[in-house]
Amino acid sequence: MPIYEQFIGRHRDNYATLVDLQKNYKVTYPDTFNFAYDVLDVLAQRSPGKRCMLWVSNEGDSRDFTFGQMAELSNKAANFFAAQGIRKGDLVMLVLKRGYEFWYCMMGLHKIGAIAVQATHLLTAKDYIYRMNAGRIKMVVMTGDGNCTEHLDEALDQYETLKIRAVTRSKKVPGWIDFDGEFEKQSTAWSRPTGDADTRVTDIMTMSFSSGTTGYPKMVLHDYSYPLGHLMTGVFWHRVEDGGLHFTISDTGWLKSLWGKMYGQWLGETAIFTYDFEKFQAADILQKIAQFKVTTFCAPPTMYRFMIKEDFSPYDLSSLKHCTTAGEALNPEVYSQWLANTGLKVFEGFGQTESTLMCSTIFPWIQPRLGSMGLEAPGYSIIIADEDGTESLSGVTGEICIRTDESVGGKPLGLFRGYYRDDAATERQWHDGLYHTGDTAYRDEMGFFWYVGRTDDVIKSSGYRIGPFEVESALMEHKSVMECAVTGVPDPERGFAVKATVVLCKGYVPSNELTRELQNHVKQVTAPYKYPRIIEYVDELPKTISGKIRRIEIREKDGMK
Repeated sequence: MPIYEQFIGRHRDNYATLVDLQKNYKVTYPDTFNFAYDVLDVLAQRSPGKRCMLWVSNEGDSRDFTFGQMAELSNKAANFFAAQGIRKGDLVMLVLKRGYEFWYCMMGLHKIGAIAVQATHLLTAKDYIYRMNAGRIKMVVMTGDGNCTEHLDEALDQYETLKIRAVTRSKKVPGWIDFDGEFEKQSTAWSRPTGDADTRVTDIMTMSFSSGTTGYPKMVLHDYSYPLGHLMTGVFWHRVEDGGLHFTISDTGWLKSLWGKMYGQWLGETAIFTYDFEKFQAADILQKIAQFKVTTFCAPPTMYRFMIKEDFSPYDLSSLKHCTTAGEALNPEVYSQWLANTGLKVFEGFGQTESTLMCSTIFPWIQPRLGSMGLEAPGYSIIIADEDGTESLSGVTGEICIRTDESVGGKPLGLFRGYYRDDAATERQWHDGLYHTGDTAYRDEMGFFWYVGRTDDVIKSSGYRIGPFEVESALMEHKSVMECAVTGVPDPERGFAVKATVVLCKGYVPSNELTRELQNHVKQVTAPYKYPRIIEYVDELPKTISGKIRRIEIREKDGMK
């Protein structure tokens, strides 16, 4: 029986239990905790034949992995990296798309104590120069699919620390180690290091690049306690089932894959569904959920927005039991349409590259409130603060901040250790016992959080503070709107005017009549002063490599910094 069901059975409808859990939640672990040894290897010993991952290629090939097999493969990976001279503390970049190699490479690096660095295959030579040199990367393991190796090799003479390159799923590439051939030579035996060679929970385990919505990506450091912070992610938010099949859509180049495709899911003893697709197609994803009987599902709001436009009638989604989303705020219209088509509510979660799940509607006896981020997750103490760091009153918009002072137990389990080689950036966001997320919201009298936007995205117009999300949500309710982004543009009378950049659904074309219709629609759905006085129609919105809308790029195009 899953952990959360056991919890419900003992405490259903007991609100006092929620309050007690938020106050006293604590995870105990040894100071040598290492997920690869203390979770993966333990599961392999206890249930060696139990499925841990189902991998499906873009062409339809599939491969099943058990916990026993994954543990052995991780040992081979540890031996492979050790044979290349990788030692504890070395930084190794993995560019493996959605290939199954990612999972045993991650576990192998954990076993050595090397620092795993995720990167997407969509990077260009310019991107690699920044990441390799800023991150002091020693080795890279990269997929041979596409032209990834060519992009990296374009700037080979500009890397300061890169010594070793290995390529998988490829014929021989000059200067690159054949990962597949060398990997197969390795032993499945590996002994846990002892003494100083063993890891401690305070050692750095991963270094991840942030989304880069406002500039160069920051390098986020997490230690070996980080996976334990995802107990709330996998077991309580995703509600994974023992023996079920969980599907989170994410490229392994992003930390979201660790949120949804590894730590919390294996802690809940579910199998991970990994679909190695080339291009997202909404109908294709729905078909895979139906075909492989996915039980729990998580995707970013952008993908839900495309899926609700599909005809659901050809797909049997009866295996699905729970759906979640994160990455951006979920528009109420998307929530309503998904519920109408599947009978399932979408439970939002809020967190960052720097954290695990900070808030959500975690517990099944508390239902999601349409448009809300939910309640703070046990283990986190959240306040909404003004510009001086003073806690705001209920209903007042401010910055989401995490308390890290000793009165709440210090740094929450799962919160990052700092930004790599950038103490100034760490101190700007983390000072006086508060970690400043850079996101704004307000908290209602019931304790639910309501997202407003990034601090840089809030529009100040005629004395009002207008969050882009509320206007975007209103626009999304109109049948003509596929996607939109709301920003401010300079206005001599108002300071700033609200502008909407809109991608239309098929069958709709820009016109003055449609602009007036959208403006009137917003006035009817939300406060009239928030309506977009300017609407620009585009074929696509500027986005980061991870798919998040870059409002800063729209502002720069409009002559704002």
